[in-house]
Amino acid sequence: MQDPSRPPRSAKALWLGGLAGLGLLAASLMPLAPVSAEEAGRRLPDAAERAQEGSGLRTATLAGGCFWGVQGVFQHVKGVKQAVSGYAGGTKASANYEEVGTGRTGHAEAVRITYDPAVIRYDELLQIFFSVALDPTQVNRQGPDTGPQYRSAVFPADAEQARVAKAYIGQLDAGRAFSRPIATTIEPNAAFYPAEDYHQDYMTLHPNNGYIVTNDAPKLQDLKTLFPERANAKPVLVGKSKA
Repeated sequence: MQDPSRPPRSAKALWLGGLAGLGLLAASLMPLAPVSAEEAGRRLPDAAERAQEGSGLRTATLAGGCFWGVQGVFQHVKGVKQAVSGYAGGTKASANYEEVGTGRTGHAEAVRITYDPAVIRYDELLQIFFSVALDPTQVNRQGPDTGPQYRSAVFPADAEQARVAKAYIGQLDAGRAFSRPIATTIEPNAAFYPAEDYHQDYMTLHPNNGYIVTNDAPKLQDLKTLFPERANAKPVLVGKSKA
C-alpha cells in the first residue's frame, strides 16, 4: 500500500485507505484542469478490420487511466490468460509508482494482456477496451486522476496490432461513436514493466475500497452487461494462490 510517511500524490493514492471522507479531500487537492463529462459505457460496433493473428498466445498492452480498473476488466474476459498491471514507456530505472506518479517519466499506467487469439482476437479486445474500460475522449486524465501517466494509449506489439488499432480508432471517430474525438494515442516500440505486487489483482482483493467502488466496479458491471458472452465470472489472477 501507499507509504504513510509520504504525502499522497494523486486522487487514487488518497483513496487507498478506502475511506469515503478522503474522496472529498482528493477532490480539493487535485490540480486544476479542464473537466468534461465522462462518456458512459456502451457496446461499440465490431471492428471492420479484423486482426490477422496466428496460433499461440499473444500480448496486448493497453492504457486507460488507473491500471486497477483496466486490469480488473480484462481479468474477467474469456480468452485472457493473464493481465498484469504495469508501466508502459519510459525507462526501467524510473518504472515505479512514486516516480511515475510525478508525470515526468514518460510512462503510462498500463495493463499487459496475454490472450488466446483462437478465443478472442486483438480487435475484439479493443472493442471491449473502448466500450467499457475507459473514456477514450479524456486527454491526460481519467476520472479523478490527472497527468500524462493516466493517458489513454495503445502500445502495439507489432505492425498488425498498430494497423488494427489505427483502423478501429478511425472507424469509431468516423462513426461519431463518442461526442468528442478519441484522444487515445498509438505508441509502438514501448517497453513494459510490471508494477509493484500490491497493485496486482487490486480490484479483486479490495472490492470495498472507495476508489474501486466509485470508479472501477462500474466498468466490470458494464462488461458483464454489455458483453455477457465475453465475461467470465471468475477472474484470472496474477497471484494464483489468491484465487
